[in-house]
Amino acid sequence: MGIFKIEGGKQLKGQIQPQGAKNEALQILCAVLLTPEKVTIHNIPDIIDVNKLIDLLGNLGVTVEKLASGSYTFQAKTVNLQYLESEAFKQDGRGLRGSIMIVGPLLARFGKGYIPKPGGDKIGRRRLDTHFEGFIKLGATFRYNREDYFYGVEATQLQGTNMLLDEASVTGTANIVMAAVLAKGTTTIYNAACEPYLQQLCNMLNRMGAKIKGIGSNLLTIEGVTSLQGTVHTMLPDMIEIGSWIGLAAMTKSELTITNVNWEYLGQIPNVFRKLGITVEKRGDDIFIPAHKNGYEIQNYIDGSVLTISDAPWPGFTPDLLSIILVVATQARGSVLIHQKMFESRLFFVDKLIDMGAKIILCDPHRAVVIGHDFKSQLKATTMTSPDIRAGVSLLIAALSAKGTSTIHNIEQIDRGYEHIDMRLKAIGAQIERV
Repeated sequence: MGIFKIEGGKQLKGQIQPQGAKNEALQILCAVLLTPEKVTIHNIPDIIDVNKLIDLLGNLGVTVEKLASGSYTFQAKTVNLQYLESEAFKQDGRGLRGSIMIVGPLLARFGKGYIPKPGGDKIGRRRLDTHFEGFIKLGATFRYNREDYFYGVEATQLQGTNMLLDEASVTGTANIVMAAVLAKGTTTIYNAACEPYLQQLCNMLNRMGAKIKGIGSNLLTIEGVTSLQGTVHTMLPDMIEIGSWIGLAAMTKSELTITNVNWEYLGQIPNVFRKLGITVEKRGDDIFIPAHKNGYEIQNYIDGSVLTISDAPWPGFTPDLLSIILVVATQARGSVLIHQKMFESRLFFVDKLIDMGAKIILCDPHRAVVIGHDFKSQLKATTMTSPDIRAGVSLLIAALSAKGTSTIHNIEQIDRGYEHIDMRLKAIGAQIERV
């Protein structure tokens, strides 16, 4: 397993370009299975989770051609459905959470889709019920083998229907949409997720010939078509990485410019960081963060009560950035309550921050109170292990702000979501070494 050694307490300076969006890539790549024609995709991040999915598509028989860094063509002209029932597929699918989203396209185009219980971050229970309930409502037959945790859905012809999702699941909505575009008749999905990455998927499908209305709302109407064609698609920058770099700039008192961020898709992110007292300046389509030499102060509510930052489905604040917010708050002036509503194990990394000297009270699996140091007491370097992608980057940001040399183990977790992170941090002055 790899290790990062970080010499912290250094000011950084320069520009950093966010990678393509990981969560968008996992949806968009699965959509190539819906057509036998070529699909060209640009701005694909070079990260472990995405590369695993590209390999899985190749094993399924999809022709994959790399055009340039971040640009590929995919053609699912001949798909090897026998691979879906092989031991190799069971192994490949388990290692990747995003593999669940191949089921909808396969079911729609070939009449069957299988998947082993997917892996991914250990951040709490992440149900698959929304996905399979949607497929069943479209007319699929569901089966589950408890011995090897293997799911399957089959249908001769999916039929459009009306459905109300039990939760606004992003991956669940994406999977059901990809199944419904080739169903017979009209499908309406209420309580649909409406994240920018799902909007991107729907817009791409429409360019391929799908008929989806209500994009960006929680009510999608899909008129089924008989086939889809190829297209060209460019992915958005990763909003989670953008938020990570804002937090990094604040914690290290660095002047950073984050370039080409697509401001219109950032939602609450700039405002939440501003509530922590961080200056987030819009310069064209860039974000400029000045060096916060005098620190930053948390804004209380107008009645003087302590600020609460919590996660919610879009357009609420993304749960993937709460770990970053928590770390940034450790050096703010004031206190804040972090409420992680959506996952019950995502705050357990705070023990590492407490070891570094942070003042954090973990109230329960979902809530933590952070009492900021106002940089009067610098975090101390330590040795730690990355538990998941977002907590891993949060610990990396803490290490870059801490005095001394920190070591982070299990950095493969960070590499799952952040492209060449050590090289990009070195380019703005960080002292980080991959061992």
